[in-house]
Amino acid sequence: MKLRPYINDEDFETIKNWVTEERLHAMWCANLFNYPLDKDNVAEVLSYANERFGDKPFIVTTDEDEIAGFLCFSPDKDNKEVMLKFVVVNPDFRGKGTAQEMLSLVEDYIFENTEAELVQLMVFPENARAKRCYEKAGFVERSLTENAFSYKDEFWGRCNMILKREGR
Repeated sequence: MKLRPYINDEDFETIKNWVTEERLHAMWCANLFNYPLDKDNVAEVLSYANERFGDKPFIVTTDEDEIAGFLCFSPDKDNKEVMLKFVVVNPDFRGKGTAQEMLSLVEDYIFENTEAELVQLMVFPENARAKRCYEKAGFVERSLTENAFSYKDEFWGRCNMILKREGR
């Protein structure tokens, strides 16, 4: 697998239909992107996140250049942490170890190219499949905020998970 920068004009059409159910969409992005995904809105949100937090969006491809995943990360140089965001795997590659390979690839990239001592992410515990995936990749829970997000008539917790450089 390879990591390359996300290019909205080239990549949006591929990723736009990966999250087609509204509840899953909320679990993926906490409704920071419009539902359903819209090319201009994705570009606007990513641009804002880059300006405000230094977010860098990436595509993960197979060795045959098929797009297998999307994610963003932003460095926090003061705390020597990197925040991983918007991790999603192409449905054609789910259940095949792609998420683990993708996470390993981005972790290697972060630890080799930044001074980060840990990678952190947020996941809703109600998204049990994603939480298990992160645990399998070595992430551990650092904190849990109950009822941090509302979706329709549901209230979800927000779990902060971390992976330390030395723990790899």
